[in-house]
Amino acid sequence: MTVLDGVRPDRTAEVVAAVAGAEFRTQWDAYRTIVPLDPAASSVTAAVAAIEELGAAGAAPGVCYAMTSQLFGLAHPLRTMLGPERHGLIDGSRVLCHALTEEGGGSDPLSMTTRAEPGPDGTWRLSGRKAFVTAAPVAQTALVFARTAAERTPFSLTAFLVDLAAPGVYRDATFPKTALVEVPMGVLDLDGVVVRPEDVVGGEGSGLAVLTTTTVWERGLLLAYALGPMRRVLDATVAWAREREQFGRRMGTSALVAGRIADMALALHRSQVLVRGMAARFEAGESARGLADAAALTKLSVSQDHLAFAEQAAALGGVRSFVEDTGLTADLLGPAAGLVYAGPNDLLRVSVARGLGLPVEN
Repeated sequence: MTVLDGVRPDRTAEVVAAVAGAEFRTQWDAYRTIVPLDPAASSVTAAVAAIEELGAAGAAPGVCYAMTSQLFGLAHPLRTMLGPERHGLIDGSRVLCHALTEEGGGSDPLSMTTRAEPGPDGTWRLSGRKAFVTAAPVAQTALVFARTAAERTPFSLTAFLVDLAAPGVYRDATFPKTALVEVPMGVLDLDGVVVRPEDVVGGEGSGLAVLTTTTVWERGLLLAYALGPMRRVLDATVAWAREREQFGRRMGTSALVAGRIADMALALHRSQVLVRGMAARFEAGESARGLADAAALTKLSVSQDHLAFAEQAAALGGVRSFVEDTGLTADLLGPAAGLVYAGPNDLLRVSVARGLGLPVEN
């Protein structure tokens, strides 16, 4: 049985409509009835399919993005790193956030300044500031990366699971955003936060290895959240082109219009094949390290196709693309954000080139 068995599209649409415009956590809990966020509850391919159906029903893109990021960028990779007694942290009942980026940047993790100092009883004390953290204002748990050695080596970072209700955790004001606005973003300030030994993920000095695993999962599958909205927009654009009268004929009779719509269909098809293919490879047990280049290429291709798709839709919708509630309102900022989330595309190109054997530097 897959997660989609017994879940009808009309039921999904009812759930989405019932919480439209509600605050983040209300939508999160409602959407969880469609997409179980416990990695033990469904296969990877079924979860990707459920996320696509949720987006096609009109679910808030920002919330779908947050769910996809948590499920594939945190829950699935962490399940292999945590003991069974810790799996309750990643079953979807708690909102998680990935606290890597600092105000000085996030693409160079070895430059981070957040530090973890060991205590005599095996605990650690974390101090530092993490910025631009998706879901930080509403999360209960964070995967925090901190420096545990002064040297700039692959073993100088360690990953910690941090309870965000712990003393010494402070959340700054939510950032005003222009893309994926339904999920909040903010800052985590850590002032001597005590972390228990059992909340060290993967062991001291393995932070970069943990980061590599979570990043590969996220790059390979994050854009699953875009597939449903792309389907929804394509259907609306086709219906518009069939019915719209222009210059004494229906808009869809124009070869130029037909070509643009065919390009949209091609972008959606290519994106579905790539994301679903990555899901199947993860489900088959291929290692994150072995999938690093394929994940980077998938993220590059799908994010660029998503933006090109949105631009085509905006061109066909005309002024209606920039007016709310027309049925053709275009979202260009959300797809543009995909070019930088889970790693800027330019740096991913460098990574791919390096994987091909080129001696290229960042």
